[in-house]
Amino acid sequence: MSIGGVRPAVQAMPAYRPGKAAEQAEEEHGIENAIKLASNENPYPPVPSVIAAMTEAAAGVNRYCDHLAIELRTAIGAMVGTDLDHVAVGCGSVGLLQQLCLAYLDPGDNVVYPWRSFEAYPVNVQMMGAESRQVPLVGHAFDLDAVAAAVDERTKIIMLATPNNPTGTALSVEALRAMLAKVPDHVIVLVDEAYREFLDPSFGNPVSLLADHQNVVVSRTFSKAYGLAGVRVGYLVAAPAIVDEVNKVLVPFAVNGIAQAAALAALAALDEYEPFLAGLRKERGRVVAALTAAGWQLPDAQANFVYLPLGERTQDVYVEIEKRGVVTRPFAGEGIRVTIGTPEENDRFLATLAEVTSP
Repeated sequence: MSIGGVRPAVQAMPAYRPGKAAEQAEEEHGIENAIKLASNENPYPPVPSVIAAMTEAAAGVNRYCDHLAIELRTAIGAMVGTDLDHVAVGCGSVGLLQQLCLAYLDPGDNVVYPWRSFEAYPVNVQMMGAESRQVPLVGHAFDLDAVAAAVDERTKIIMLATPNNPTGTALSVEALRAMLAKVPDHVIVLVDEAYREFLDPSFGNPVSLLADHQNVVVSRTFSKAYGLAGVRVGYLVAAPAIVDEVNKVLVPFAVNGIAQAAALAALAALDEYEPFLAGLRKERGRVVAALTAAGWQLPDAQANFVYLPLGERTQDVYVEIEKRGVVTRPFAGEGIRVTIGTPEENDRFLATLAEVTSP
């Protein structure tokens, strides 16, 4: 019996598992100088103007910030070509995922999503006492026909991470549009674009789908591309009716004043960020080319990480790499995900992998 009578749905739900810190790996294995390539973080700090904005905002933390972040939502709307009524902000895009579940899911409802995908999906679905309907990947990519076929009268939400975490594969706007034609209009379709800035532009912009599909919700984050993982700010673009409901369940002031100032400054400094992002995309291409030349067969890498489908070798390879100071993210019996870091970090990963195993 649990203290306080915790809800059965919460008692049974899995806990979200963050990436292991380099310091933890050092302690576990008795090593030094470990590097963390486990959490898809940007290896570079925010640009100076963003750090300055956060420093200035810190002087005012004795006051509450704007709960609904009007200035930030207006700026995001301008960037994506809409207005603030179509934009909600949250404590990272994962916070907005939780808000969406809080607003729309009841026990007995179901949520359809491909699997394997973002680990927070089953956590948030089960938290609400709803059912996860997981559709297997095909060749590490989404089978959207199977996703549409899994929808029934109890389906409230479809969740699609593109690029997918952890496989890195992505969906084109055309593929999404074709799937939407098979899905009832009352089913919300979440297009989770946490890695948007690393995606090849040829995949298109799913915000364009909102013009014809009021059930589409596009979520994004400042955590990855803009180096703001530690301050937690994300946004979604959706019909105003959905934004209104999502805003109702936003924890008061969850997007704090420092986070809002940082995001606003980042939007004003997009040109300054582009060289860093271009460098990370170039590094991703270099890592993929090196792995391919070594004989590895990889899914199409469209985010800031690569995925090695190791199957039953996953745990052994993961541990041996970590013992040598390279911390990655394992998915038991499936593969490991490796964040694209600095060139030096990437070289160390490639050399360590070659030392430990072969394709």
